[in-house]
Amino acid sequence: MLLLAPRVIALLTDFGYADPYVASMKGVILSINGVARIVDVSHGVPKFDIRSASYVLYCAYKYFPEGTVFVVVVDPGVGTERRSIVVKTRRYFFVGPDNGVLIPAARDDGIEKVVNVTNRKYMRREVSHTFHGRDIFAPVAAHISRGVPVDEFGEAITDYVVPSFAEPVISGRRAEGEVIYIDGFGNAATNIRVEHVERLGLKYGDEVKVVIEREGEEKYYRWRFLPSFGYAGKGRPLLLINSEGFLEIAVNLGNASRELGISIGDRVIVEPL
Repeated sequence: MLLLAPRVIALLTDFGYADPYVASMKGVILSINGVARIVDVSHGVPKFDIRSASYVLYCAYKYFPEGTVFVVVVDPGVGTERRSIVVKTRRYFFVGPDNGVLIPAARDDGIEKVVNVTNRKYMRREVSHTFHGRDIFAPVAAHISRGVPVDEFGEAITDYVVPSFAEPVISGRRAEGEVIYIDGFGNAATNIRVEHVERLGLKYGDEVKVVIEREGEEKYYRWRFLPSFGYAGKGRPLLLINSEGFLEIAVNLGNASRELGISIGDRVIVEPL
C-alpha cells in the first residue's frame, strides 16, 4: 500500500484567479493525497500562451525541492488528439499536455523518461473533453506524489513535441531567436541565452544590430549590450542578460514592449557591430 507523503505539487496555468478551475484541480489532488503541499507558481500566464508558460516554468522549477511535481495547464489543444504526458527528469516530474510547454525546463534538468498517459485507473472516472487539468493532470500528479512509478501511467515515448522556440539558430556571429516572454515591467526576454551570447563574442559595452520582425515587417535598431538597466540613460533601450540567463530587450525606467512595439513571438536577430 502506498504511503501518503507531503511532496510538493506546483501548479502553473492560464486560468486566472476568478474562476473555479484552479480550486477544482486542488480539490482533486487533495482527495487523492490529503497531505500534498500545493504551491501556485502562477495562474496569470496569458491565455493559450505556450511560450510564456514554458519560460515561467523554466525560470521557476529549479528553485523547488527535489521530487516536486509540476503540473502545467496551458493547453489550447485540449480535447484534440494531443497527448497527455509525464516527464521524469533527473530531479523532478512534469505533468501536462504534449504541446512543448514542459520540454525546455525538463531538458534543462535532464530528461530520463517521457510517458504517454493512457491508464484510466489514474484519471477521474469521467474525463471532460475541455478540462484535462482537473480530470487527468491533477490526479496523475497526486498519484505521483503518493509514489506511483511513472511507468504505471502508460508507455514511454520518444516523439514528444519539442517547441520551435526551444533553441535559437546561431550562424557565425549572428543569432536568430524570438521573444518568448514579456514581464510586468515590459522587459522582453528572448530565447537567446547567455551561452549563445558568448558564442557571438559579445562583451559589455558593445554596440549591437538588432532586427525585430513581426508579420513580415522588419525594424532595425542599434543598441548597447550592457550589464544592467542603470548603465543606460533614462528611457534608453538596451540589451542585457537577465537574472535567468536570457538575452533581454529593455528600456531603462521604461517599458520596452509598449515603447518599442514588441510582442511575444516576434522574431529577433542579433549581430555584433
